[in-house]
Amino acid sequence: MRRTLMAVVAVLSIAQAAQAQTDAAGCKDHVLLTRLENFYISSCEENFNELALRMSSSKTESKEGTLFNIYYRYNFDTGAKAKSAFQIIRNYEMAIVKNGGKLIYRNANGMEGSVEATYSLSTTEKEYWAQLTSFAGTDNAIDAYALKILEVEAMRQEVDASTMFETLNKDGFIALYINFETGKSAIMPDSQGVVTQIANMLAQHPRLTVSVEGHTDNVGNAKANQLLSESRATAVMTALVEKGIARSRLTAKGWGQGKPAADNTTAEGRGKNRRVEIVKQ
Repeated sequence: MRRTLMAVVAVLSIAQAAQAQTDAAGCKDHVLLTRLENFYISSCEENFNELALRMSSSKTESKEGTLFNIYYRYNFDTGAKAKSAFQIIRNYEMAIVKNGGKLIYRNANGMEGSVEATYSLSTTEKEYWAQLTSFAGTDNAIDAYALKILEVEAMRQEVDASTMFETLNKDGFIALYINFETGKSAIMPDSQGVVTQIANMLAQHPRLTVSVEGHTDNVGNAKANQLLSESRATAVMTALVEKGIARSRLTAKGWGQGKPAADNTTAEGRGKNRRVEIVKQ
């Protein structure tokens, strides 16, 4: 009986240890970045907040949006060798770059100094900022780290048909911020109203002909950006035809990243560069 009881206690102890290594209730990886192997989430938070991001060794920038704080701890029960801070930072860097983002700042010179990394990734719908910090352990074996991801909503624009027409007559073109599915040419529901206003303007001025021209930022591959800008311009033109505008009054063209309207080194600039222009012919 004593041996059986000891066996039950041993099983319970193992079960409790295993349970301790599972993710905290209600916590999960962010859709942008998943965890590294053998780590579990010990706690998490989500709220609208401000995040101070390290942009260089002497500069920080504060941005606000939906902030996800995810705290990871290493599961030593796996018996696997723990990773260094440098390995963790490089793994996240490769994941970000693979998806079209980039490393902004990195300092991983040992646990005695500041260990931190900042990454960014832009999509049509959102600007993502990721920060790795709060490492615990030694420089060669990390026990825990914090991943903070800030989601900044993309630029939104309210413009009606009459304003569009006035701008076209004045400047010869108007830049519109139409949201598409990430990496695709499907127009998002929240931008259907802008397309409707373009169609209204063209319906109200039947002699007007325009070119629909797509532009991207410089994140990712230039050739892919060119193709994406072309397909998005064509998607807007097709949507206008479906709303009753004669195809003969429309042309579509993509410029890729070749004609930036703002500085691509800033999030705000990249947001302005991801645009569709309606150009008077």
